[in-house]
Amino acid sequence: MRDSLITLFLFCSFQIVGGQEAPAYAIVIHGGAGNISPEYITTDEAAAISAKLSQVLEKGISILDSGGTSLDAIEAVIRIMEDSPLFNAGKGAVFTHEGKNELGASIMDGKTLNAGAVAGIGDIKNPISAARIVMEESPHVLLYGAGASRFVASHGAEVVDSNYFFTEKRWKQLQRQLKKKEVEKYGTVGCVALDKHGNLAAGTSTGGMTNKRFGRIGDSPITGAGNYANNNSCAVSATGHGEFLIRYTVAHDISAMMQYGDLPIQEAARSVIHEKLKDAGGTGGVICVDKQGNIAMEFNTTGMLRAYATANGEKVLKVFE
Repeated sequence: MRDSLITLFLFCSFQIVGGQEAPAYAIVIHGGAGNISPEYITTDEAAAISAKLSQVLEKGISILDSGGTSLDAIEAVIRIMEDSPLFNAGKGAVFTHEGKNELGASIMDGKTLNAGAVAGIGDIKNPISAARIVMEESPHVLLYGAGASRFVASHGAEVVDSNYFFTEKRWKQLQRQLKKKEVEKYGTVGCVALDKHGNLAAGTSTGGMTNKRFGRIGDSPITGAGNYANNNSCAVSATGHGEFLIRYTVAHDISAMMQYGDLPIQEAARSVIHEKLKDAGGTGGVICVDKQGNIAMEFNTTGMLRAYATANGEKVLKVFE
């Protein structure tokens, strides 16, 4: 499998059809950053993750290639990841110290700078759809807990019993962390996209930290930290140690470095992840796409599950480095 994985250096924005420039699109996904290596992931797990990432990528391609919006593509692909127990989001969410699941998600429209987010919910099947409902149906950006659930349910979000989120793997992770008296910091899914209309969007969804306490909220529902999208610069989805991503507003910082410092997307992402964040002691990664369709995928952990596709037919999927 590893022989089929290639390194990404993408600088093209358009495909040429019949001598004319066809509208560009690009989509990038991630399944979290952390201790992602053959030492921690079995061959069977890697194969399952690879297959799911491929499915997700094909879904995004089908939407964007047919002229769908970046928001539609992001919601659709993240829903698939939320429905899989392979990732720490939705069905695969980790447990808190009290043995509950508290999920969060956010989405942002680069055209309007409108954003929506939910945090601390445990009965909504797809938090990314809940976040979009908040963005489009309320005057607010972030809703929390039972109130968030009631609002999005009243607008059609699917409600499930809390038992839906139980998986044996995540429960055993909690028991290990309870013995160690530690929290496990990593696990998020995200997507950024540029559609044929020239609009950017970003989305992020998470199950939080294993063994977290006291109603802690991480970066994933926080606009500017867990994600950010602006048609004048780029779209970003982040993953990693949320406290650092919040303090350094990582997603917005990449956009600001591009918009105000005129840095290319790869340089801005590399600077934030490998210099600013790392120097502060923070770990994590980002996926990014700019308004020309250029892509960056940077991380300072041992690995980050990631994949991308573009209008020119290029596809990359990487489970390991």
